[in-house]
Amino acid sequence: MSLFKDKTLLISGGTGSFGNAVLRRFLRTDIGEIRIFSRDEKKQDDMRHEYQAKYPDVAHKIKFYIGDVRDLNSCRTAMGDVDYIFHAAALKQVPSCEFFPMQAVYTNVIGTDNILTAAIEAKVKAVICLSTDKAAYPINAMGITKAIEEKVAIAKSRQTTTTKICCTRYGNVMCSRGSVIPLWIDQIRNGQPITITEPSMTRFIMSLDEAVDLVLFAFEHGQNGDILVQKAPACTIQTQAEAVCELFGGKKEEIMVIGIRHGEKMYETLLTKEEAAKAEDMGNFYRVPADNRDLNYDKFFIEGDTKRVLIEEFNSNNTRRLNLEETKEKISALEYIQNELKNN
Repeated sequence: MSLFKDKTLLISGGTGSFGNAVLRRFLRTDIGEIRIFSRDEKKQDDMRHEYQAKYPDVAHKIKFYIGDVRDLNSCRTAMGDVDYIFHAAALKQVPSCEFFPMQAVYTNVIGTDNILTAAIEAKVKAVICLSTDKAAYPINAMGITKAIEEKVAIAKSRQTTTTKICCTRYGNVMCSRGSVIPLWIDQIRNGQPITITEPSMTRFIMSLDEAVDLVLFAFEHGQNGDILVQKAPACTIQTQAEAVCELFGGKKEEIMVIGIRHGEKMYETLLTKEEAAKAEDMGNFYRVPADNRDLNYDKFFIEGDTKRVLIEEFNSNNTRRLNLEETKEKISALEYIQNELKNN
């Protein structure tokens, strides 16, 4: 962890699942300080007590800052002497963003602009913004605001040579806060049938540790204005539900289909066809460089890129599809699942 030796890392929205995963990964390393920046004092207090109990020898490295990404001045207050930022604060629930789209704008778009403005002013070395597969060909308010977040980040990257700004885009993070697997486990324990939206719907799946790996890859290998994408596998919602049933003793034959919710797609895209035309294949990751042409488009009117039409997008229907056993293996490897199985 030499890159983070004695450095100060700020995590916006740090009381969430991603912030906790970063703390578990970094707290016992040679990192100097980790700042948790969020607006919920109750979650911060719970987090403070949890880490004081679990990691008494290193919990002093965690510093808590009350503030809101919607408020530029509170972002500025938290930025002093910060070296790096993982920007995870967001409204992420698709249905709630559908009903309250302006709230998603305030947090996902204006909040990102505030974080980046304050970071550039404070000469932060690097900011990694967490995005989502729903930002590619977006159809719902959450995806649209995250797509604009990416555009804000890329635009800001053109305005600075001192702060590296990158985006990471990834799919469903299993067992993160508000995700479906914990709901299914509760339904099984309460003797209820598992509820799913649409059996044939496909979703990229990854663990919280893999989400952290992607952010670290962007931090180490990304260039200013890049979008970094991990080559995640996918499975159908039916397969995922059956895997949870087999692990926790649910009845697969009683799985209940409740229909697609507001703003949901049948499959998700991590890399659009247009992005694939210029993406760099980096093994387990794709790197999409920023379009850094200037505003003088006249000279491009007579030029084109014919290969663009030959390249497919990268989506949850054409990526590697996990079968039931592979899905069950991936789910059962999660620390959350292992703990839940012990309590089952």
